[in-house]
Order: sequence, then C-alpha cells, then structure tokens
Amino acid sequence: MKKSYKGQSLKGQDFSNRDLSFTDFTKADLRESNLKGAKLMGSNFSDTELWKANLEGADLRWAFLKEADLEKANLKEANLEGANLESAYLVKANLESANLEGANLEGADLRKAKLEGAKLEGANLERADLRWADLSGADLKGANLEKAFLREAKYDDRTTLPISEGEAQQRGMVKG
Repeated sequence: MKKSYKGQSLKGQDFSNRDLSFTDFTKADLRESNLKGAKLMGSNFSDTELWKANLEGADLRWAFLKEADLEKANLKEANLEGANLESAYLVKANLESANLEGANLEGADLRKAKLEGAKLEGANLERADLRWADLSGADLKGANLEKAFLREAKYDDRTTLPISEGEAQQRGMVKG
C-alpha cells in the first residue's frame, strides 16, 4: 500500500482528482467525502464507511471494497473493473454507466441501485440482492446470477441478460 488512512475519520474531505492508488482506507470514515475523478486503483476500502460519498468517474480498478458501506454513494461512470465488492452495501447507490466487468459482487446488497447502462460482463453476482434495481441497458453477459435475488429488478430491451427472458420473469424481474 502506498499510504494509509486506516481507521481515520475523513468525513466530508475533498480527495477529488487525486492519485490515491494503492492507499489503505480500511475501516475509515469517508461519509459524504468527495472522491470524484480520483485514482483509487488497488486501494483497500474494506469495511469502510462511504455513505453518500461522491465517486463519480473514479478509477477503482482492482480495489478491495469488501463489506464497504456505499449506501447512496455516487459511482456514476466509475471504473470498478475487477473490484472486490463482496458483501458490500450498495442500497440506492448510483452505478449508472459504471464499469463492473469482472467485479466480485457476491452477496452484495444492491437493492434499489441504479445500474442503468452499467457494464457487468462476467461479474459475480452470486447471492447478490438486486431487488428493485434498475438494470435498464445494463450488460450482464456472462454474469453469475446464481441464487441472486431479482424480484422487481427492472430491465428493458437494451439489457443483455445471461439468462433467458422467461427465466428472468420467472425469477421476478420486470420488463419496463
């Protein structure tokens, strides 16, 4: 790791457009912080509070976000390719047009998350909770949806699903 903010209170801090790649933020408090456009590649955010944090356009490739609290976080157009979001809390998070290719979202809570146009190709969504999530135009080609909760998850004609439309509706997804 490059730098460590482990366990520190950084609530409301402005880290926008900074290069913080490979930084240790484990168990830090980054609620309502501004990380817009920040380079956070390979950084560790495990068990970190990121409630309402602005991560729009941030580079989070290969970042470790296991059990991170990202409720209502703005991850619009963020690059989360290969990131580990296992058991992360992403309720009402904005992941519009985010790149989540190859990301691990096993057991993640994505209820009511906005995933419109998100790239989830090859993502592991096993046991993820996607109830009421907006998957309009999302690319889930090759994604693992085994045991994922899909009730009331919204999809449309632009959505690429790894399952048939019949199975999607059988599992409670809604075409809108």
